[in-house]
Amino acid sequence: METIDQALIEGMCPVRDRGGHKGTFGTALIVAGSEFMSGAQTLAVSSALRSGTGMVRVFAPAGSMGSTIVNCPCALLSAWGDTETSTLRMLTGYLEKASACGIGPGLDEKDKRSLAVLEYLIENSPKLVIDAGALNILSRNRERLFPLLSARKEKPSFEPAILTPHIGEFKRLAGDCSEEVLVQFARDTGCITVLKSNNTIVSTEDGKCYINNVSNNGLAKGGSGDVLTGMITGFLAQGMNAAESALAGVYIHSLCGQLLADRYGRRAMLPSDMPDIMSSAFRACGWENNEN
Repeated sequence: METIDQALIEGMCPVRDRGGHKGTFGTALIVAGSEFMSGAQTLAVSSALRSGTGMVRVFAPAGSMGSTIVNCPCALLSAWGDTETSTLRMLTGYLEKASACGIGPGLDEKDKRSLAVLEYLIENSPKLVIDAGALNILSRNRERLFPLLSARKEKPSFEPAILTPHIGEFKRLAGDCSEEVLVQFARDTGCITVLKSNNTIVSTEDGKCYINNVSNNGLAKGGSGDVLTGMITGFLAQGMNAAESALAGVYIHSLCGQLLADRYGRRAMLPSDMPDIMSSAFRACGWENNEN
């Protein structure tokens, strides 16, 4: 098992064109949120914006938009339709303009539209991150959705989907959370799987395993995973491949946690502080000045 460290991550930084414009750096589509979990989408959107991507659009139920409107003025906001049909019709247009998509933070698992949206994205989004509520929908619909994940391997322009479960979510997906089960799950589904814990493990679709040995219980707070989802989606949108996006996301997320622990202490640090310290994390891992 290889360690995720600066030596591994430093060379992965996407080159930033000095003459680029917002279209140069990709568009991240965040599909997330529900009326009583609006903060989750805001954290994911904030992180995607700070990742360096040119534009970020959140596609979410109308009732979840308040927090994002206030806290993410740079984001584009689009509300779901009233029905599955109208929601998917709108999503089709937004996905055509997106460079990568992340789904799940704060997603209402009981909303019938959520299953339809997840299924559509698995089949149609070439670069996709699946997290949180979307993972629970996936675990309850294995027979319907797992074959669609595996079928992505047959589509030349598609990257492996990136799944980012914590231990409880992974147990619902695979029944156990041992390293052997993780590796086999990634192989069987053709997905890159980020098993979040005190020492996060990333298993790629070809059986390679990486571990992040930096433990920080200050990150053991609701919202940390939403930040990771936004970060990985933002990296994908800028042209990084799926494996690099997952590995860099895990390392830089952990580095943000270390910087916040130094500043506020592990007890007081918050996931909402993480997007604002990403610039310091980029500098610390040699990413800040990769321009041409």
